[in-house]
Amino acid sequence: MDLDAIFRKDLNLLVALKILLEEGSVSAAAERLNLSQSAASRILGRLRSLTGDPLFIRQGQRLVPTERALQLGQALGEPLSTLGQLLTPDSFDPGQCQQRFTIAATDYAVQTILPFALPRLYDAAPNIELDFTPVQHDRLLEQLTSGGGDMAICRKNRSIEPLQSVDLGPVGVFCLLAPDHPLANEPLTLEGYLHYPHALIAISDGVKALLDDALASHPPRKLVLRAYHLQTALAVLDTLPLILTVPADLAYLVAKEHGLLIRPLPFEFQPFQYSLIWHPRCEFAPAQAWLRGELQSACTELINDRIRAMGLA
Repeated sequence: MDLDAIFRKDLNLLVALKILLEEGSVSAAAERLNLSQSAASRILGRLRSLTGDPLFIRQGQRLVPTERALQLGQALGEPLSTLGQLLTPDSFDPGQCQQRFTIAATDYAVQTILPFALPRLYDAAPNIELDFTPVQHDRLLEQLTSGGGDMAICRKNRSIEPLQSVDLGPVGVFCLLAPDHPLANEPLTLEGYLHYPHALIAISDGVKALLDDALASHPPRKLVLRAYHLQTALAVLDTLPLILTVPADLAYLVAKEHGLLIRPLPFEFQPFQYSLIWHPRCEFAPAQAWLRGELQSACTELINDRIRAMGLA
């Protein structure tokens, strides 16, 4: 029997058959189904018509199932149990979760947010699998639907409808200098910033465009290096007096470790908002909601740590 033929059948009758088999009584089955006895009797009549079998033979006050009824009852047990589980809201236990999540993330997120969040995630859910892939801003909707992505961590640089999102907090941009940089012992001025060679680290095309706009009325920077990871720039700090322009959180994470000096940008630049983005198809999935909540909580802690490091708390 194909699906459209099954659709035309009243499958609720099969649930009633299972209850009739368990109770062995029309009146008891009617009580469980919250029906009148006459309504339950009509259901039994419809079942007999559907199956072409009497299904039950009355013996005193009891109904004795026919061989056909017993066969149907045995066959229905597992499917009805499976349907019951499918239609019951999931209770999520991260400790038991073995799901694989695909997260589209920017270089900034991979170097800053995720190292802060990963210990928390694996402590709560040691059996999950996380697959990180680069964000494709121009194809974000496709990436989070047919592309298989579960969520994205990035800056919203355009309308993202019908995607859902939550803000993770503002991200600023700072500079890093080596201790022996010619400007290490003085405030970083716009003149000095424009004079020395630059490296952009973990700065997306969108954020680079914001920086370029902020400096549009000034001479161009001497941009000699643009890289995803800080290690690329560290390799040439002894060769070139680079000014490293990096996201603020990354600056705080790496400055002490590598003995670098943090300096604010010497021009006005508004922090940009980072977001966690997902498709509505994932909105009510318990595992997805848990992961989004953990990432959001980790970002809140990261922002609070940054504020404390800046002496603003």
